[in-house]
Amino acid sequence: MLLMRSILQLIGLGETPVDTRDTESVRRIAAELARLPADVARYIAAFAYVLARVAHADWDVSDLEISEMRRIVSGLGELDETQADLVVELAKQQTVQLGGTENYVVTRQFRDLSSKAQRLGLLRCMFAVAAADDSVSHDEELQISQIATELGLTSDEVTAVRVSYRDKLASLKET
Repeated sequence: MLLMRSILQLIGLGETPVDTRDTESVRRIAAELARLPADVARYIAAFAYVLARVAHADWDVSDLEISEMRRIVSGLGELDETQADLVVELAKQQTVQLGGTENYVVTRQFRDLSSKAQRLGLLRCMFAVAAADDSVSHDEELQISQIATELGLTSDEVTAVRVSYRDKLASLKET
């Protein structure tokens, strides 16, 4: 943590408030959003991480999924293209490197930072990212269901969003 603050000061971003509940992934991504209030930066960092978690579910984060994540994160945080690229790249890297240890913790943190409406918005965005390459794989669908459970969403809420992506669901294409 001391190293992170030193690096931020060195590159001129000054002191970034640290929340002890933040995971390393959320801290690293939020540090790139230093112009935003700390709570907004944490929210966007956790949101981006969860999207990357879905994109990486099938072990292949496609360029189309990355583009969709950039579009979503850019709009969510009113970020310029460079900032959105950086946030998405960091989220992807953190998910690949630390996913096994941080997935649940980051998702739980997002749940704590968000309202029910925001969690439902994330659910819609997870399906949009998974469907960006025109197919929601079985692994992506399982990951979305797992995340939805971690967020406290019901199976009816997941099904309501899932239905709008039925033409992209690999599980339905196979039958």
